[in-house]
Amino acid sequence: QVQLAESGGGLVQAGDSLRLSCTASGRTFRNYAMAWFRQAPGKEREFVGVVSWNGGTKSYADSLKGRFTISRDNARNMVYLQMSSLKPEDTAVYYCATATTYSSRSRDYDYWGQGTQVTVSS
Repeated sequence: QVQLAESGGGLVQAGDSLRLSCTASGRTFRNYAMAWFRQAPGKEREFVGVVSWNGGTKSYADSLKGRFTISRDNARNMVYLQMSSLKPEDTAVYYCATATTYSSRSRDYDYWGQGTQVTVSS
């Protein structure tokens, strides 16, 4: 069992940077791949990025490569999403998730946080 809690969301202006954090608790955290997804109003949940259990492998949605960076610190039970050059189109609820497989599919993820709102104004 793993519990996840996101933080760091807020209201920013276009072009700003923001770092989201996800705190994990429970057993076997280090054995899980961890990912970020997002969901904008009226849209389905969208893959953002994933990092392997040891932090050695990372993947991103093609549209976000170069702007978003995912990382993890297992010693602190933390996962981060560094977002740069934010655009209004990035406005969404951002979710942290974890799974036993390395995947970009939401259905492969077992545990989810409650989400944190990111709003990017023009």
